[in-house]
Amino acid sequence: MSRASARVFVVGVGMTKFEKPGRREGWDYPDMARESGTKALEDAGLEFDEIEEAYVGYVYGESTAGERAVYELGMTGIPITNVNNNCSTGSTALYLAARAIRGGLADCVLALGFEKMQPGSLNLDSFGDREAPLGNHMRALAESSPMAGPPAAWMFGSAGAEHMRMYGSTPEHFAKIAQKNHKHSTNNPYAQFQDEYTLEQIQGDKMIYEPMQLTRLQCSPTSDGSGAAIVVSEEFVEKHGLAGQAVEIVGQSMVTDMRSSFDTNLARDIVGADMSRKAASLVYEQAGITPDDIDVIELHDCFSANELLTYEALGLAELGEGHHLVDSGDTTYGGKWVVNPSGGLISKGHPLGATGLAQCAELTWQLRGTADQRQVEGATVALQHNIGLGGAAVVTAYRPAER
Repeated sequence: MSRASARVFVVGVGMTKFEKPGRREGWDYPDMARESGTKALEDAGLEFDEIEEAYVGYVYGESTAGERAVYELGMTGIPITNVNNNCSTGSTALYLAARAIRGGLADCVLALGFEKMQPGSLNLDSFGDREAPLGNHMRALAESSPMAGPPAAWMFGSAGAEHMRMYGSTPEHFAKIAQKNHKHSTNNPYAQFQDEYTLEQIQGDKMIYEPMQLTRLQCSPTSDGSGAAIVVSEEFVEKHGLAGQAVEIVGQSMVTDMRSSFDTNLARDIVGADMSRKAASLVYEQAGITPDDIDVIELHDCFSANELLTYEALGLAELGEGHHLVDSGDTTYGGKWVVNPSGGLISKGHPLGATGLAQCAELTWQLRGTADQRQVEGATVALQHNIGLGGAAVVTAYRPAER
């Protein structure tokens, strides 16, 4: 199978509702995986014995937890690869599954992700006896921004504060991003939070990182949950008559840290804006699209600051002008793009291994026209952005198979 003909399609997706850690008593990761995986199989109309490989993502768990999770769906001896790539873990599993199809190594592959988390802020250094993966990033950032507050909030909050100093964005711009995403989540039954807030409530909530005026309602929570997607070849789509529900991955790229992540001495690049920019550029070239062609976007709003930075990295706005999209309302219903119709990480929740696959599920539903009250009218091109510090950015473009 040549690269030119090796098209990749998503034919089944499923996810659990994202929950506050521990809220569902006795709900362990095998239960989560069984729920999301079964939904994906049912959505595709397939049996597990048609799955040839599986890539399973999680960040907090023991080795071979991926096998244990998939065994809830079946035990057929297939290769199962465990994936850990920080917050981009779910989309990394999807990326690897798609590569197996694109390379002609398989015709039907499962990408699954889950996370069972502890309450509270993320621990970026779980082991005290070795170099932390983010050690270089944190040392570089500390040269210009003294550490304050939870590490992840400090890192992204520093990038937000930098944007305010350099380009004139304000705390209100970031708070409005959170307000938008919380409002979007009210129509998402899978979201951890489904509450709408006033701007005053968001800005008046508990302060997390003062230099940016980053409050708790502008931060993604820790979450339990799972997501799954089944990707297949063009031949598989034709053989099983799945074209009517298939969504094609028309572009996909993973980019890891470059020297520019550190050489610019800018907080935005330390937290991955340069990775996102390069990954998006590669995807646009692969898919033959521009930002103007996109209708709906799920992007990595781990903090409100990162959503604004990602507007610029994805080319929705020029560098330094992302906050003008907030002013114009161009990132919600009625605007140029609908960004994070699911509620994003801020309101839907962020179980690290599941996030990228939940984004895939949302965009698949959007392009099928089955997103219910969240539906973006006439959506035909979708873009996904998922980033993990340390680091990797995965960007994926989708279009319906029948177009």
